[in-house]
Amino acid sequence: MTLELDIVSTGMVTAVGLDAPSACAAMRARLDGFQETRFLGPGGDWLVGAPVPLPRNFIGEKRLAHMAAAAILEAIDDFPEARGRAALILCLAGEDRPGRPAPDAQRLAARIAGITGLTSPHRTRIVAHGRPSGMAALDQARRMLADRTCDYVMICGVDSYLTTLTIAHYLAERRLLTPDNPNGFIPGEAAAAILCARPGSRGALRLIGLGLAREPAYIYNNADLPLRADGMTNAYKAAFAEAGCRHSDITIKIGDLPGESFWFKQTALAMQRTQREPSDVQPIWAIAASLGNIGAAVTPLMLGWALTAVRKDYVARRPVLIEASADSGACGALVAMAS
Repeated sequence: MTLELDIVSTGMVTAVGLDAPSACAAMRARLDGFQETRFLGPGGDWLVGAPVPLPRNFIGEKRLAHMAAAAILEAIDDFPEARGRAALILCLAGEDRPGRPAPDAQRLAARIAGITGLTSPHRTRIVAHGRPSGMAALDQARRMLADRTCDYVMICGVDSYLTTLTIAHYLAERRLLTPDNPNGFIPGEAAAAILCARPGSRGALRLIGLGLAREPAYIYNNADLPLRADGMTNAYKAAFAEAGCRHSDITIKIGDLPGESFWFKQTALAMQRTQREPSDVQPIWAIAASLGNIGAAVTPLMLGWALTAVRKDYVARRPVLIEASADSGACGALVAMAS
């Protein structure tokens, strides 16, 4: 059985746009949504973040539910035949992350369903691994589609680092970007959804290779192991092998790269260890350059941007490499191209 799938539509709610067309246009133009937040950083300065400019000032679980619902409704609008037939996979922050804004995943899923008004005969699946959650969700989705468990799968990621406990934790760990710490990330928030279908859709983005692995020398690991990027290298190799392509075939890379130097080193090492043939320069689109660290929303958002780029013809119709990784060492890489 084939394990490919097509991504046929997308929806986004971000700091640079409240729908996919505006968000993708802003990211393509290298605009950002950074601004002072209500959180205090070291020395009493206002902390810079990338909040979503919602029309109403919802907080906590209610905020995440409305963001996710908006992204899902946008993605489903282009495919009304998927209404009532699509299974939902919800990607969320890891359960061990301090200050995660929606600790009860099933209650959040029920709240999203109440806002969207969408019903489905399939139960909602939860993947709570942070940034690479979407990679694990894609693996589930393509198996569900291949064995005809359902006709469509909606993958929605929603997350926010802009909560009091989360900010306090990462400030204490010196992991946020501040005037006295250049090696940190900007906290952000976002929601993104992608609608997946069995291969055969025109104008879609086809997943042709997926690799999942784990990095033993994860960021700030207790054993202080040196980084060799074994996890991401293995994820790259698995994705390339499944796609039947080489690193030199890639036209662009899209990465979560949330801001700390660790993630750039990991990507650079994985590239060095898998690139064996000469090729043209492969641009890297870093999501955090516009949105900061958006956690579990990042993989659906990267795929949605790649789908938009293919449809708008500002990327060559060749394989695209997308990667994401987590603080715990979970790594994922995928290869996709225009169908």
